[in-house]
Amino acid sequence: MNLNIRNQNFIVTGTSSGFGKAITEYLISEGAYVFGVARRKELLDELKNKYNNQFDYLALDISRPGSVGQLIDKIKEKEIHGVFVNAGGPPAKMFIETQLSDWDEAYKNLLRWKVDLVQNLLPLFAKNKYGRIVFLESSSVKQPVANLVLSTSLRMSVVGMAKTISQEFAHDGITVNIVAPGSHNTNAIERLITKTCEQKGISYNEARTLFEQNTGLGFMGDASDLASMTVWLLSPLSKFVTGQTISVSGGAITGVFG
Repeated sequence: MNLNIRNQNFIVTGTSSGFGKAITEYLISEGAYVFGVARRKELLDELKNKYNNQFDYLALDISRPGSVGQLIDKIKEKEIHGVFVNAGGPPAKMFIETQLSDWDEAYKNLLRWKVDLVQNLLPLFAKNKYGRIVFLESSSVKQPVANLVLSTSLRMSVVGMAKTISQEFAHDGITVNIVAPGSHNTNAIERLITKTCEQKGISYNEARTLFEQNTGLGFMGDASDLASMTVWLLSPLSKFVTGQTISVSGGAITGVFG
């Protein structure tokens, strides 16, 4: 399928691994240009060496104060068509294990910088009467997952924000959606597997099997499974889809609106 994104420009945060890397490579395979943001310069250099003129980057922690300003300075002369808003999650904890400092840090890492980034990008999109915004959150916003109280709570705030933005900017040609992954073979699942091992006193393989069985399909997804959905949402083909939270979880969400 031709997604009609050849020569379009996209920002991808959390580019160096996992979902961010998979989406970056998918966009590039469709002829798009990607400006990546991540902390690990050595991994960004690998992408730059591999994709040359289709990829550029900024090595920093996007959640830290001032980082969004640096990114905007880098891309403000370009026509940006879409952004994939993505970063790692907080530690796996039960509610009773959390401290107020955990909640403060979760706010900074999961919500605050996203507000800053999108507020800076929306005027650029509105000026061009076109834009695609896709947030990466978690299927736990539809069906809470054990030990993810920090992630679930703050990501639900992003869902509310994204829905509101989608309504406020619908007439400007801007769509805003959320992809909500379940268990995938990425580094993010490791903290949950490790936590389950500790709580249940079982081996790593036994804990991993529990997550595989919980999907319904009986196996965990790969980053590419989410990338195909996300890149479609970043393309012009998704023009009639906005304000949606789409779970990619292998059937793990049991509710009728999963």
